[in-house]
Amino acid sequence: MFRDNGMLLKPVFAIRSHIFSLDIKMSCLHKKVILISVDLGTGDFIVHHIHAFTIHIALLICMKAFLYARESRSLSLKLELGWIYPCDGPGRGGTCQLSPYDHIYLAVFWIYNSVSVVVFHYFWKMQSDVWGIQNSIQKAYHRGLEVKSFISSKHISAGDFSVNSSTINGWLRSFLWSQAAQVIQCYGMAISFMGLIFIATHFIWAFSFMFLYSGRGYWQELIESILWAHHKLRIINVVEPRALSISQGRAVGLIHYTLGGLGCTFPFVISRMVVLN
Repeated sequence: MFRDNGMLLKPVFAIRSHIFSLDIKMSCLHKKVILISVDLGTGDFIVHHIHAFTIHIALLICMKAFLYARESRSLSLKLELGWIYPCDGPGRGGTCQLSPYDHIYLAVFWIYNSVSVVVFHYFWKMQSDVWGIQNSIQKAYHRGLEVKSFISSKHISAGDFSVNSSTINGWLRSFLWSQAAQVIQCYGMAISFMGLIFIATHFIWAFSFMFLYSGRGYWQELIESILWAHHKLRIINVVEPRALSISQGRAVGLIHYTLGGLGCTFPFVISRMVVLN
């Protein structure tokens, strides 16, 4: 197992830049720790590689869109069709990933993932190794002997980042699930509206996967069944349901995914900070 107390993975290039900040021992404000020198371990090594991976994927998608936006092997006259060229799917020759719009949707999806990992990494790392409470004991005299004072800091999550951040289950269990308790159980408090936002946007975020995974983003069978029942009862006039195109489905899915993710992250962070204060 790769972890600090197992198979240690120590950042090489980050250590050299970190040495120059060792003179910053600890800075406190109203007995709250706001700045402290922190060593980087296995969790930071793994997470920074995840940062590099997500950023490179987003850049590669943008580069592919830039290079293949004019023409491709499947469509030589793509330039004349402009940026509104649709993705017709496998049923009409398999023209997906030829439209620049498809690359934009996919690139923004990965960019959002990159930013989310950065936010979660910073938020958990600061709680684990930086933010905390300073406890100081002043000098005292006992039987004529001077007892020296010392300063200790108690971090919020007691350094659990280095222990749990090297596994996916650690992120789910020790960070997302455990710290989401504040926003889920905030009913009856002054920040109860944060819980409502969290639940509502969670549904919007989960709803986006129907569009992103299916590619076309439609429940045509369900819609046709509902319309058939209404037509049978002569409640509405004859309406023909039409599915979204793949580009439209990805656009709808990306919007739901981004707005839902932002709506979940905002009350999650704010509720946690309110509880800590």
